[in-house]
Amino acid sequence: MITQHDINQKQYQNKSLDYLNSQAHSEGIEFNKFINEIQKFEKAVVLDLGCGGGHVSYNVAPHADLVFAYDLSHEMLDTVSKTASQRKLKNIFVQQGIAEDMPFSDHQFDVVISRYSAHHWQHVPSAMKEVNRVLKPDGIVIFVDIISSSSPILDTFLQTIETIRDPSHVRNYSVKEWVYFIEDAGFDLVGLDKQTLSLDFDSWVKRMKTPEDQIKTLRYLQEGSSDLVKKYFKIQNDGSFESHVGYFVFKKLGF
Repeated sequence: MITQHDINQKQYQNKSLDYLNSQAHSEGIEFNKFINEIQKFEKAVVLDLGCGGGHVSYNVAPHADLVFAYDLSHEMLDTVSKTASQRKLKNIFVQQGIAEDMPFSDHQFDVVISRYSAHHWQHVPSAMKEVNRVLKPDGIVIFVDIISSSSPILDTFLQTIETIRDPSHVRNYSVKEWVYFIEDAGFDLVGLDKQTLSLDFDSWVKRMKTPEDQIKTLRYLQEGSSDLVKKYFKIQNDGSFESHVGYFVFKKLGF
């Protein structure tokens, strides 16, 4: 039986360097926000959940005691290990596994950060309960991910282009869905910001090595979309566009 985890593993083969060198992944106003939160803890132990190319880990490591870069892809983790060594970041440790079943102790982390990963997870509610389990009682969680709209037209367009580009895509969730996941897992949402992510079309498909026929389908959908869709995603003549991003901060209830 082929699982979503199997699809994810296959889809990210031979792509770790593309994600390491991706401007969309290596830059972002959220990195300084991460650091500000981590500095509130003395000798913070941080989990970079769904680390991908490792950009969260590289940015927060100088401000933390320990950082665990955690991902499903062995190839991504190999790249993180090599890059951390090259940058002389000796407090980054890698661990392979899935978000829904983590090999960590209860109450192990002061800070859990997940950035542009959750839309690949097989079952977000299970993963959120695992985050609660591994987080210290007074710890903090920060999730950053592309968010969908409650409008069916906009939601369908986003999910469609994401899946055509990348078959490992599961879903971009709306703010309403995220609030439910957070509260259902025993957390209190204490902060929510919205950002935008500019995506260069050529880099976006090249990073995922999207086949040419699927690229043509993506452009067909963009060009044939309604004015509402084009305006919301700010679709340009070359296919470049903007995605809406949610920045969620939450803590365990009672803390």
